[in-house]
Amino acid sequence: MKFFTPFLLLLVSSIGLIAQEEATEAPVYSLRDAVDYAFLNSNTIRNARVDILDAEQNVRERLSTGLPQINGSLDFLHYLKVPVLPLPEAFAQGDPDAPTSIAFQLKNSFTSGISVSSMIFDGSYFVGLRAARASRDYFNLQLENTQRQVRTQVTRSYFPVLLLSTNLEIIDRNIENLEKLLRETQAQYDAGFVEQLDVDRLRLSLNNLMSSRSDVEQQRDNALRSLKFTLNYPEGQELRVSDDLAQLEFEVDAAALTSDVPYQQRSEIRLLDQTIALQDLNIDLQKAAYLPRLDASAAAQYQYQGNNFTDGFWAPTVVVGVSAVIPIYDFGGRSARLQRARLDKEKVVNQRDDVARSIDLEVRNARGTFNTARQRMQVTRENLDLAQRIYDTTQIKYREGVGSSIETVQAEQQLYEAQANYLNALYDTLVAKEDLYLALGR
Repeated sequence: MKFFTPFLLLLVSSIGLIAQEEATEAPVYSLRDAVDYAFLNSNTIRNARVDILDAEQNVRERLSTGLPQINGSLDFLHYLKVPVLPLPEAFAQGDPDAPTSIAFQLKNSFTSGISVSSMIFDGSYFVGLRAARASRDYFNLQLENTQRQVRTQVTRSYFPVLLLSTNLEIIDRNIENLEKLLRETQAQYDAGFVEQLDVDRLRLSLNNLMSSRSDVEQQRDNALRSLKFTLNYPEGQELRVSDDLAQLEFEVDAAALTSDVPYQQRSEIRLLDQTIALQDLNIDLQKAAYLPRLDASAAAQYQYQGNNFTDGFWAPTVVVGVSAVIPIYDFGGRSARLQRARLDKEKVVNQRDDVARSIDLEVRNARGTFNTARQRMQVTRENLDLAQRIYDTTQIKYREGVGSSIETVQAEQQLYEAQANYLNALYDTLVAKEDLYLALGR
């Protein structure tokens, strides 16, 4: 038991250290995880959500202007010197003691009141309320468009990290194989079976490969920093990617390559459609300027006046009223504003037509690029298999003494080139697929 107790404490503390190390291990993000993180932390998306909240408050503000407005008032005055008015001499009627002036105001005056005003009819109010609600829908579409743009940015930042990470893994395997071959060749040289030139060639290839690895590692670090920036991820925290470039889905459904262009799936088109609807509301708003405006009001006051606060008097006042503003003629101002609103709508309609044509072009180009990239990936995959088979054969021949080191180095260079071409083809196919789905509004 004396031995078991400290052993148990040591075991518990070791488990605690292991758990702590696992807790501080860098998080691993798939592409979907990275997109979800960006949706939560991107300042661009946050601002788009703020615009939606602002639009909702704009609706409330616009709605309140048509509802009754109630205001209270308090007013207190104390005259240090009460103003007086002179009296005509006729008021004295020959009395030398008669006053020569009169005051119509006592020293203290206190007034409290409440007023209510309400719009009875205003054509522009109802149109403006519809426009405020439509603007809320517009900003919801704007959020969707912003999320689509952020997803594209994350994808374009994620794939280079994935490509360079995969490239590092391949280079590490190549270095391991080349170091093994160099050790075998060095042993053969020590035994007198090969020349120093064979060893030097392999050592030169290994040095070049190590140098290439350093360059690729630096490029991967740069790409990782760019991904962190896109995600709004803390720069000081470590981040790893989890997807395997070769395991990602490269195929697309047949409809993506053959169906009609789905214009309405593109948020740009829906945004422009909503903009056209807002322009229609603007036209209605300018038309409403020809209609009269009718308002109602009511007010009540209770006023106290006195030289002190005990012997004064209270005077109530209550008043109601209705007012109307009837447009008659403004020398063409309203007509000009109406025509300008119609011209603004015409510009948006023309813009929508241009966007629709550009989407059609974008989809056609994206389909062609994807087909070409997919064909190139298939060819480079076959070339990689051939280069690997050639490299394996030359290594076997070299170990058996029937092949030269020159053949081995040439096969090695061909293998590295085939690997690089295949990785680039994989990357290009992934990007082409994302561009195609982006063009289709998916």
